[in-house]
Amino acid sequence: MIGNRDSRIVVAAGPVTMSGKQPLTVTDIAESELRVVRQAWVVRGTSTTSVPTASDAVDALSAESSGLAVLMGPAGYGKRTAGIRALWQVSRSRVAAGRPMKLKEIQPDWEDPSLPDMSLLPDAANTGYLLDVAAELSEWTAPGRAAAALVAHAEKLARIGSCLVVVADERSWPRDASLVPVGALVRAKDRPSAYLVARAHLEYLYGKPGRADWIAPETEVSPEGPAARLLREGSAPRDGARLASMLAAVDGSPESVKTALSEFQEWSAEVGGVFKSTIDKPEDRALLVSGLFHDGEDVLVIQDGARDLLGEKLVGTTVREILSGPDLSDRLIGVGAEVSGRRASFEYRPGYARAVLLHLWHQRADVHDPLLKWLDGVVSGKSGLRRLAPISDLLVELAITENDIRVIDKIKKWIDASSDEGHLLLIANVLTRAAEADELGPAVRVRLLNWAQDSSESVTQVVALVCQGDFAQHFPRQALVRLRHILGQEKRGPAVERAEAALRTMAAADNQLPRVWRAVIRWATETRSVAGHRAFLSLLNPESDPFVLQVMLAAAQRDTAIEDALVNGWSAALDNPVVHSECRTLIHQWAHARADGVVPRELVTDILNRVIARHLMSVPISALVIGEPGVSYDEAVIELRSDLRLPAQMSPFPTITGHKEG
Repeated sequence: MIGNRDSRIVVAAGPVTMSGKQPLTVTDIAESELRVVRQAWVVRGTSTTSVPTASDAVDALSAESSGLAVLMGPAGYGKRTAGIRALWQVSRSRVAAGRPMKLKEIQPDWEDPSLPDMSLLPDAANTGYLLDVAAELSEWTAPGRAAAALVAHAEKLARIGSCLVVVADERSWPRDASLVPVGALVRAKDRPSAYLVARAHLEYLYGKPGRADWIAPETEVSPEGPAARLLREGSAPRDGARLASMLAAVDGSPESVKTALSEFQEWSAEVGGVFKSTIDKPEDRALLVSGLFHDGEDVLVIQDGARDLLGEKLVGTTVREILSGPDLSDRLIGVGAEVSGRRASFEYRPGYARAVLLHLWHQRADVHDPLLKWLDGVVSGKSGLRRLAPISDLLVELAITENDIRVIDKIKKWIDASSDEGHLLLIANVLTRAAEADELGPAVRVRLLNWAQDSSESVTQVVALVCQGDFAQHFPRQALVRLRHILGQEKRGPAVERAEAALRTMAAADNQLPRVWRAVIRWATETRSVAGHRAFLSLLNPESDPFVLQVMLAAAQRDTAIEDALVNGWSAALDNPVVHSECRTLIHQWAHARADGVVPRELVTDILNRVIARHLMSVPISALVIGEPGVSYDEAVIELRSDLRLPAQMSPFPTITGHKEG
């Protein structure tokens, strides 16, 4: 039974070895992006000329022994899509020869993003790789050395039928011709027409060619479409793609089209109108802001929030003043709210709250700090935790759009508001979104590294939760570094326990165990840190799920180096009295797994025999071998003890207390 299972679990986990480096994570290029370059490719630019970025990249990739194209240019010029198009074209050109390429994206998951280790780049044969470093290239401390390593790696790829497209920013790539072949540098000088992108997507991606007329200008035979003036010469291709997705999603009614167009424009006309009509009414603007963050609440709650924002307890001190002016509901309707009974909401205008926040961020920079400080009060109030989810969602959208790390710092301050599981998970999910954002992501990932060393137990718990989800799948190396800091805390508390759980979850994911194992055994045996010892003991604990232990033992049966590493890991942990309690727990868990038949009995016994030979006098081992006075042991531990090779001079404590002979 054990042997039949071994082959299945090793395949699922990936090969576990003690040699070589685990390459950077690669993922399939999204099918949605491939559909765009296959079915809706736009080659014309804002003028009538064609945009050669993709074709130039194909030429660079096709150059003899090169295998590299570096796409440089401003943001919004479609470099990423052009790079995917180039890879797809090169792959298609090889179909006739029976050598199409797999198309993969490399996640820039270096432990230190400022010093990327190019030796970790993947090198599978017949594979087209995309590496998008536009958001972090400017932070590289040795760009020349990194560029030279990329060139060398691309030459290696070319020899095995593979290639590499690097998406860079406009200025950070080194210009030294001796480092990078001139032919490999592709500058994006123009962008595809956003108007043509929208038409192509509506016609070929969404299958709604009739709606392409909605964005068409007036002609002699047809009137101007309702969305004809939304895309301008300076619009980016992604603007056209976004407009097409919105128009494709509406039900076709005039009202649904109108709402989609307003949402696309960030409700600019409506927001601009509100701010113009309230130019001398700060109390109404405060009402608008309060309504955004108290959406769906009682109008009196919204009014109280507005007064708090202004720092005023009551506007109007006499009955005359109180009875003057428009009613509260009318004031809320005037700033765009929908009022029903005693509640006001902006949900009927999708994206309106975000649009108002962006307007404030751009036009009223001095309100940034007071607004964020006011939100502290909202979150800490009676209904604060209930409002935290929509408030955090709004703020993370703002942070990503504006690439403003200050907003993320504010969200971090709210972590200590509660130790409730749902509260911590909510903030972890928000931070995960921010950490994976294209432009803001690198800065957030640095914050997570710093916060993993924070003195707040709740903050480090949230970082551990971030490292247990999608972030760990996309940036496993960086997740491991952050977990190592948490596992190294002086005292074992909830954050350490969450970090251990995150490590086990990560190790159980497809093809992640080899990477996790290499890191953990290095921490445990080379750096000999408490973080490494906790990681080792947690990783091999079968209590909640025996999968990882089963894989490691199956690997040990095939490779004696793995068995030796397991023994060395045990030895390192037993040398550290801080983790003796965890060692004792793991010994008992191994005994139960062995008794239940979920792990190989003989191998577990052999490993523990080797450990005993080294650490006979350590507290956890002596407790296993000779027992402890007054401690009862269950059948699984007793059975394990009976199968171990015990030193002749030692024997377990007798079960019946005798007398001491004099």
